[in-house]
Amino acid sequence: MADLLRTASELGWPAAIILAWLAGELLHRFSGWPRISVYGLVGFLMAQAMPEAFSSSAASTVTLLANLAFGLILFEFGYRINLRWLRINPWIAVSGLAESSATFAVVYLIARLGEMPALSALLLASLAMSSSPAGVLRVINEADSAGQVTERVLHLVAINCVLALFVFKVVVGFWVFQTSGSLPQAVSHSLIELGLSALLGAILGWLVPALLRPLGALAQDGTLAFAMGVMLLVVLAHTLAVSPLLATLTFGLAARHSRVMLSRTERNFGAIGELLAVLLFVYAASALTWERVLAGAALGGVLVLARFLVKTLAVMALARVGGISWRKGLLTGVALAPMSVFVTLLLEQTRYLGIVLVDELAALAAMTLLLEVLGPLLTQRALIWARETPAPDGEGD
Repeated sequence: MADLLRTASELGWPAAIILAWLAGELLHRFSGWPRISVYGLVGFLMAQAMPEAFSSSAASTVTLLANLAFGLILFEFGYRINLRWLRINPWIAVSGLAESSATFAVVYLIARLGEMPALSALLLASLAMSSSPAGVLRVINEADSAGQVTERVLHLVAINCVLALFVFKVVVGFWVFQTSGSLPQAVSHSLIELGLSALLGAILGWLVPALLRPLGALAQDGTLAFAMGVMLLVVLAHTLAVSPLLATLTFGLAARHSRVMLSRTERNFGAIGELLAVLLFVYAASALTWERVLAGAALGGVLVLARFLVKTLAVMALARVGGISWRKGLLTGVALAPMSVFVTLLLEQTRYLGIVLVDELAALAAMTLLLEVLGPLLTQRALIWARETPAPDGEGD
């Protein structure tokens, strides 16, 4: 019996990935829902059934693979960001700043009214500012979406994730300062860490194209080279205890502005990228437990609704001055719903400080699970309603 249990435990991750993939394909085929909506749900249910099989430390192989998967998505996400857009239309940046700031303020206020300690409320509010680049980009690629709403969603997600990461690191810095009494240590885990993360990504974003150009290999080998660059960057970021999230996002941004062209067929980094994406979404939900989800369900549900309304209304309010209709502004705000993967991996990266924030934020567990399933669906619906996805066969505009 012991051998059977040990074997079942060792097969936990492969079984979860296979089941998640099959469930995602079936869901998408028969309902049209995004595949990723079910990946996390399968991971969560299997983690409850076999908790020992899905326990993973911050230094585990599964955690490293999940960070690599997210790094590939963030590289591609950063590559899709055009800084010229923000220079031509600064109202996009203003919208991102406004909706992020309003979300932070409202979530913090509600958390404090729910009798959450001030520092925990600040952490929760900083994480609620973000939207998940992984969830949004996977839905956009799956739906083959293109247009004004699609591009604005991508840029707004990038803006609010960078802001969320900055605020989160600052709050964690104060947390460290409060427990250790060392202000230099607190600063080193906030602003300095972010600066070094961005610098590493920028250097690699310049170095990889510079190495490939003399070989004439950008067209043939670019995807492979950038995938290996992401792998190196993730491992290096973990070794130096900096943020692989910001580093890989900056890597993609720098590569784009180095005039590197990636073909449409190379989206998602091929079959390996697809496999790692399934693992990523399964991993993100497997870190949650029923106890935390149920404990934070009431407050988490209120916060999900508040976050959704604030982001949607803030983007819609600035839509006309930003050059789009109120309707498209509304749909852009709706598409910002996902946030789970970004939040999970950001929390995992605080474990090396000895800070287990998931235990402090039960409401966040409920928010994460709910938006793991509903967030991608809302993004998909918004893009369809904006008429930026191809019409199904037999349907016109």
